Amino acid sequence: MNGFWKQTVLVLTALILAVGSAHAGKLEAIKSRGKLVAGVKDSQPPFGYVDEQTRQIVGFEIDLCAALAKKLGVDLELKPVTSATRIPMLEQGAIDLIAATMTHKIEREEKIDFSITYFPATQKLLVKKDSGITSVADLAGKKVGSAKGSTSEQNIKKAQPACEVVSFETYPEAFLALKQGKVVAVTTDAPILLGIRNSDDNPDAWAIVGEDIAAEPYGIGLPENDSDFRDFVNISLMELWKSGEYQKIYDKWFGPSTKFPIPLTWTMEIWP
Repeated sequence: MNGFWKQTVLVLTALILAVGSAHAGKLEAIKSRGKLVAGVKDSQPPFGYVDEQTRQIVGFEIDLCAALAKKLGVDLELKPVTSATRIPMLEQGAIDLIAATMTHKIEREEKIDFSITYFPATQKLLVKKDSGITSVADLAGKKVGSAKGSTSEQNIKKAQPACEVVSFETYPEAFLALKQGKVVAVTTDAPILLGIRNSDDNPDAWAIVGEDIAAEPYGIGLPENDSDFRDFVNISLMELWKSGEYQKIYDKWFGPSTKFPIPLTWTMEIWP
């Protein structure tokens, strides 16, 4: 074989390997690596937060990710994300999936894919109990805190155009601003607000109020156009529900004896 053909064969071989690698998909990459890398919140009890005793990230979404890793037979690595960084990190390949209180919205489908809903939520307001604020109508001309890159940030602007939205990197920062009187309310999903309120030293000083501003169904964020990985996550979530494992994880974090009780009143989408 002369030099030209030898070089041609090498180039074709490299192209075939590259194409094969590109089509191998996320599932194969995770199994080969032996590790599932999940983007999670680290300041959002009880979904994902740092435990004061162990200094480890724990929470409802962390346990769901652990269940997915177990099904794959791999280890779990957690990477903290914020509402603003989670989608870019997934697009850049820094994480394999997002389990970070992220609402499944059609506009986000332009960049990433989503699993079925694993937690339904609605958006509300967190205010001082004696503030006199009971709905979005009371926010006209006032400052409201939310998180950068969140759907809550967009929704409150639509629900009350006369308010001023002040954006923070995290909801705990927004809550601190509420305590300092820099904003009169914090708005996001009700279970997140419950986590913030009930983690405070004086939870009775705060109230979750108002009508449902928007539906906020949480889905696991997944790489665009990888149906094998998406199917794995969806089927795994359904299997967790059908086996009762989901309900056990839910009860661990949201059951009646926890700090964040939310009754399980919905049913996960199950395919035949």
